[in-house]
Amino acid sequence: IRRLAERVAASHHLEVVEVEFGGGGKSRALRVFVEKDAAERARLKVRAEAGEAMDIPKGIPVELLSGVTHEDCAAFATDFGTLLDVEDVVPGAEYTLEVSSPGLERRLTRTEDFTRFAGSLVKVKTFAPVSQNRLWAGRLTGIADGVLKIDLAVVKQMGKAKKAAVADVIEIELKNVEKANLVAEI
Repeated sequence: IRRLAERVAASHHLEVVEVEFGGGGKSRALRVFVEKDAAERARLKVRAEAGEAMDIPKGIPVELLSGVTHEDCAAFATDFGTLLDVEDVVPGAEYTLEVSSPGLERRLTRTEDFTRFAGSLVKVKTFAPVSQNRLWAGRLTGIADGVLKIDLAVVKQMGKAKKAAVADVIEIELKNVEKANLVAEI
């Protein structure tokens, strides 16, 4: 399904960020999160830097935007839905196809995501505790050799992290990350 989604997305100058399939019975949903491809995001950034009037909320860096519009989602959904029906790749007959942007608090899953969003605020949940804590929030300073570096000093820590005697920067192995999301800064 993801391979088919990526093929259709490429024809619309989009990239597939995530694909989810969940639910049961008649309430199954196939969710596809898309954003403009790298070339289109670069064009969006140039337009914003040139001062072109755009619908970008104040204080949101252009790099965080997916650039995808409602029209992009509708066109992708039409083409992808048709392909899914023709190829008959979704088991069972009934499901709902949902297409949207990943949003400002998007999930981060790939090394490329962490590289692209270095400098952004993130929330990270780990499989195994790091410094006796599984939940961390801070500014992602980068990723190197599969290890995330998060500056904790910029966010007030909660729970066990508040009490833990840790340095201002925590290092978390990417393979230990259960879930990571951007945190919107508005």
